[in-house]
Order: sequence, then structure tokens, then C-alpha cells
Amino acid sequence: MTHSLKYISKALIVVATALAVNPALAGNPDRAGSAGGMQMLVNPWARSNALAGANMADASPIEAMYLNVAGMAMVKQTEVGFTHINYLSGSNVGVNSVGLVQRVGETGSLGISVSAFDFGDIRRTTTETPDGDGTFFNVNMVNIGVSYAKAFSNSIYGGITVRVISEGVADLRATGVALDAGIKYVTGERDQVKFGIALRNVGPPMSFSGDGLSFESEAPDGEFALTSEFRSANYELPSLVNIAFSYDFFLAEDHQLTGHGSFVANSFTYDNFLVGAEYSFRNMVFLRGGYHYEQEITNADLRRVVYTGLSAGAGVQFEFGPKKSLISIDYAYRATDPFNGTHAIGARLHLGRTE
Repeated sequence: MTHSLKYISKALIVVATALAVNPALAGNPDRAGSAGGMQMLVNPWARSNALAGANMADASPIEAMYLNVAGMAMVKQTEVGFTHINYLSGSNVGVNSVGLVQRVGETGSLGISVSAFDFGDIRRTTTETPDGDGTFFNVNMVNIGVSYAKAFSNSIYGGITVRVISEGVADLRATGVALDAGIKYVTGERDQVKFGIALRNVGPPMSFSGDGLSFESEAPDGEFALTSEFRSANYELPSLVNIAFSYDFFLAEDHQLTGHGSFVANSFTYDNFLVGAEYSFRNMVFLRGGYHYEQEITNADLRRVVYTGLSAGAGVQFEFGPKKSLISIDYAYRATDPFNGTHAIGARLHLGRTE
């Protein structure tokens, strides 16, 4: 496993360098809308939503399973978390996520995360009954990730996630597998400088199958019925490369400000530039803000994402127990158009503290 992580780390550095040197290789807006599994781009955690996802280089172990799995190696003992997202308020879509990270051995950590989308009951319509036939159906959309991360030294960390994607309805389903990998570098006299590279959502194409693709027709002579089946086209996953940094400013004894910046090279849409800042007082009260920028995001007619850029949030954190464990509660809001924004609220429990 250690040798594999080293090879992946080298590959990530090569990919990131190529994207930085030749921006023409990064981003492909002409392919927008042609990928599937787009729920993999929905950030499932509250704190990082408040920062517009810019904190990839300085994510907590739970958040790191989504942003940059290498950060999961920072866990001291155990971290568990839960978040509920009111996604695009007014659309009746909710996202529930739960995660667990556990230290294993001296330098390793294992994690598992589950994100489930709830679309509620959807009225079933047909060509014969366009207003509904009185029945309803549900959409099932679940992402399950299993992660491993390791500290190679006091400064270098690496990790891998294998993610299973499942989506469909009662008679139609698609299942796929994707790989995430990342590295993280920490330096400075007080570990105040952090740098990260992550490769996410890399996997084989997916396709739908099931009885929902079947239909009945009659033979040309009308003597017997035929059951035919449509072929489902394959679709690719929304792969991306993320390069990010963060820096801690120690303003005074009880005050700290952390700046975050991130560049996301997308395969199926415009590239993203993310910035965020987090202010903390006594490591107990947190104020956060962020901005998501991409080409045309300020133009309502040409914008290709529902987010309009701004995000904000707050959090509180309390210490308890002889081991000085922590419990954190976070809230985040991201502005959208249309709909009434995305709201996220979550809780994290850090047993044995985290760095």
C-alpha cells in the first residue's frame, strides 16, 4: 500500500504540473452536460460548503474523504460526522451524509463515508396520463466511499478512496466505481502552510440497465407481441484535478485567520477558482466565507452552474472529557439562482483531538 501511494503521489504531481503549464488541457466547457454521476460534485460537509470548497488543503479528516483523502491521515484517534443539506431550497431535495475516520497503527487511518440523496415522492406520469396516474416513485442515489490514508513523514501525507456510485429507480439502475487519490504537504514553523493535490472521480464509464428499458410491440403481421429493449448509452464520470493551498495567520493569542485558495480543473465544464477565509476565536467560535468563481458565473444567461458564487457559515466547538475531545457544530449557506440557496448543518465528534 505504501509503494502504491508513493507512485500515485508522483503521478498526481506530474498531472498537476502539466495542467499548470498548459491551461488549455484543463477544463472543457464544450462537454458540459455530457457526464453522469454529477451528484459526486455535491460537497456533503457543512464546514467546507461555507468556504466554497476552497479548504481542500486544510480539510478536517471527515471532510478530507471528499476533498482530498490525504488529509484523513491527520486524525489523532477517531472522528465521526453527520451533515444534512437542504439542497437548492425549494426543490425538496435533501442530502444526508455520515462519515467515520479511525486511526490504524502509527501512521495510517481508515475511513468510510456514505451520502444519500432524498428526492421525495415523485408523481408517475405517462404519455397516456400526463397529469399522473395516481402512483409515485422514488429516485435512489447513494455514494459509498472507503478510504485509506498514511503519513509518510511529519510533512507529507497521501491517501486513496474507492467510491461506489449507485443511482436509479425501481426498474432502472446504474452502478459504478470511481477512484480518488491525493497528497498533502505541511510546512512552516507552526505548520501554518499547507498544500494539496487531489485527483477525483476517475473510473470507467457507467450505463443504465433494467426492465425500465423494455417495451412491448407487435410483430409486423400482428400475430404475436414482442418485447424489445432500448440500449443505454455509456456516460463518463465528472473527473477533476484539484490544486489548493492554505495559510494560517496567528493574529493574537486567541485569534487566528486562515486563508484558502483552490484551483479545480474540470473535465466537463469550466475550471473553478475557489477562495475562502475562516476566522476562529479561542478555537471555539468560527466565522467562514468563500467565493466560487468560474467563467460567466456573474452572467445569469450564460452561467453553467446553479451557484452564484458567495458562501458563508459559522461554527462552534466545545472541548470535553479527560482526553480533551471535541464536538463541533457547523452551518453553511451557498447562494444559488434559481431556488433559495443551499443550507447545510452538521456535527463532528473528534475523539482524542485532531491536529
